[in-house]
Amino acid sequence: MLDQQEPTKAPTSYDTLPPAKARILLVSILVVALCGIVYELIIGTVSSYLLGNSVYQFSLTVGFFMFAMGIGSYLSRFFNSWLIQAFIYVELILAIVGGICSISLFMTFPYAPWIYQTAMLTFILVIGILVGLEIPLLTRVLADVKGTRDSISDVMSLDYIGALIGSVAFPLFLLPTLGLITSSFAIGLINCLVALINVFWLRDYLRYPKRLAGLVMLTLALLIGLTVYAGRITAFAQQHLYFDRIVWEKQTKYQSLVITSDWVKHDMRLFIDGHLQFSETDEHRYHEALIHPTMSWQGKRENILILGGGDGLAVREILKYDDVKTIDLVDIDPDMTKLGKGYEPFRRLNEESLSNPKVTIFNQDAFVFIQHAKKTYDRVIIDFPDPHNEAIAKLYSVEFYQMVRTRLNSGAVVVSQSSSPFLTKNTFWSIARTMEEIFGPTTNYNIAIPSFGVWGFNMAFVPDGTKRSTITKMPDSLKFMSNSVFQASKIFPVDIERPEKLAVNSIFEPDLYKVYLNDLKEGPLGDPRTGFLGLKP
Repeated sequence: MLDQQEPTKAPTSYDTLPPAKARILLVSILVVALCGIVYELIIGTVSSYLLGNSVYQFSLTVGFFMFAMGIGSYLSRFFNSWLIQAFIYVELILAIVGGICSISLFMTFPYAPWIYQTAMLTFILVIGILVGLEIPLLTRVLADVKGTRDSISDVMSLDYIGALIGSVAFPLFLLPTLGLITSSFAIGLINCLVALINVFWLRDYLRYPKRLAGLVMLTLALLIGLTVYAGRITAFAQQHLYFDRIVWEKQTKYQSLVITSDWVKHDMRLFIDGHLQFSETDEHRYHEALIHPTMSWQGKRENILILGGGDGLAVREILKYDDVKTIDLVDIDPDMTKLGKGYEPFRRLNEESLSNPKVTIFNQDAFVFIQHAKKTYDRVIIDFPDPHNEAIAKLYSVEFYQMVRTRLNSGAVVVSQSSSPFLTKNTFWSIARTMEEIFGPTTNYNIAIPSFGVWGFNMAFVPDGTKRSTITKMPDSLKFMSNSVFQASKIFPVDIERPEKLAVNSIFEPDLYKVYLNDLKEGPLGDPRTGFLGLKP
């Protein structure tokens, strides 16, 4: 069918294009708009995942993408003939460039930051220019068929509808089902299929349909191969990021979960969005410091609330107190709590704590849970990730702490992991300052954890009319924490003492994640991508 005689002259007008073939172009507009927005979301998500600060990354991506689309629209004026053929070439280039954007960004990340930034901006600009070319080319073709007014109306309507479909499909289907790398391959494949359909149905308007069909088939074969082997490619890209061997990984609806293992040292590690959550060799230091000063504080401790901590390690420590009656664990990601409850290495490490009948798991956003909780608590353990973006930073806000305060019994104690007072000094003390707005004076302490460095915690209290400034004896079975260790941990050396000026974090003025990113940038380690985050330098 493609072996018919090829046209010798470029079409000067497309007014003879049959309505059925014009509809092919209209459907193409909807699909390419979908693909364009997904590429944009993929690049923004990868950069947010690797660098943090999602507002900045998405703002940068959207801004440069729109600028590049403007360049593409301007360049379309220099295409004077063979417009459908030019559109097909654009689709093929876009399929390849967009298809490899995700894997390429992951592979360049471990090198110098400027290399990653250059690669990211290059992909944004190239993809944006190509997307900017598509719509004007097809609009000019359809204008010959339906007139300028109707063609612009149809094209822009379908363009916006396609963008809506893509923006909804990415977070609800593509990301949790396929992951970032496979999604980019799959979307590239869709661009290539658009090119193939146009070659088949509109071959009479192509200068070299046979050659173009062959080029489309080669591109299609390449992208099919990449999609089929996407699992292996993803594993290679992730292994490229981490020191140890990856033994389990999943991109969930909410985050990227990665488990690594060093078989020689028997060190299992959990990473969420590239950030180290615990190392098997020293997690007991972190969790004993998080739990036991709070649980050993004088007063009732029957009903316990844990916000975060889906791995079950904090629950393991709480269950060492026989007078605990209920433990409510709130973790937004069901895949995280499934790991803690069903993954054998986790079950061994957390001593099957999540299967204890005292434990109730709520897979909800902590912010929403606190708003609607129907019970009050004697102890609250806040074990969120560091505030590396504005979504997490809201969980360290005065508004959130006020909601927590309404769910506390008289004499209750709250503790929060609060990042490193050495690596992120201003962040640590800003969290303390924010808690003080609601609870009054806090007890602040720090310990050394080999995998993290110096780490800090803040405790706050609800008064009950009595003086309770001491802790009872901690369990004898602890490997690290004790009453004397806790007393020593409240001493802060000069280089991590509390600064005079501190930000109070609010939902309406979300300064904490900016403070956090600035701490990483200007702190002792400089580059936030290395070392304590568990990624290769």
